[in-house]
Amino acid sequence: MLTTRRSAIAGLAAVISVTCSVVTANAGEALDRVTNSGVLKVATNSDYPPNSFMNDNNELDGFDILVAKEIGKRMGVDVEFVTPGWEVMTAGRWSGRWDMVIGSMTPTTARAEVLDFPALYYFSPAVFAVHKDSAATKVSDLDGKVVGVVSASTYQRYLEHDLNLDVVGMPEFTYDVTPGEIRTYTEVNEFDDLSLGDGRRIHAVLQSLPVVTEAVNKGLPVKQLGDPVFYEPLAVVTDKGDADMNARLAEVVTAMTEDGTLAALSVKWHGVDLVTTK
Repeated sequence: MLTTRRSAIAGLAAVISVTCSVVTANAGEALDRVTNSGVLKVATNSDYPPNSFMNDNNELDGFDILVAKEIGKRMGVDVEFVTPGWEVMTAGRWSGRWDMVIGSMTPTTARAEVLDFPALYYFSPAVFAVHKDSAATKVSDLDGKVVGVVSASTYQRYLEHDLNLDVVGMPEFTYDVTPGEIRTYTEVNEFDDLSLGDGRRIHAVLQSLPVVTEAVNKGLPVKQLGDPVFYEPLAVVTDKGDADMNARLAEVVTAMTEDGTLAALSVKWHGVDLVTTK
């Protein structure tokens, strides 16, 4: 998977270039708004450590937050954050309430009907976590069990055996678990239920490796089970149809990739470079 990252980023940019040339009804509107106001409004999550979370100073912090701030800096504008629900961010038709989403969102075919994805900025391994007292030793041991997952996420679709990620550079994967029940959560609080005990409410969680690692490092009574089950490309997101905004963001993110800024931020927050080719 790691060897496909640069080609994936270049390929996605080419696909988006074609898409933007077709859908140009609102070309320039978002970029003009950002340039004229001097503010880039970014929608993100507030409870998704280490990517975006409230720190001890009650300020948003994390990988996604620093990525968004760096994008704003390179565009010469300030950044303001808003935290709408995940379903609202993925629904599109934002009506100018925010200009961009930096929220570790996968550029799926279904989402591409209402959203644009100007650039990939990292790849996230998806892994299962279980309670530390779980007897499970491999992911197939979770067959028939209750698995918690964020609602309307790629992780939910994986558990439903309906993960059709038609994106450039998506590595092949297999469905290794058939849950007995999928319990959905609107925020990343499924670890609270998992921490209550093995099977008390749920038997496992499917989430990104950085989030699972963060939970372990925080001292929650959970552990990773097995290797990643798929690798998820994550993208910068805009509302549908602004070719100028998309082109500017693609230019900025490409520069951040090539000069090592994104890799350094990934190492800082994830402990590993999830951006560049190894």
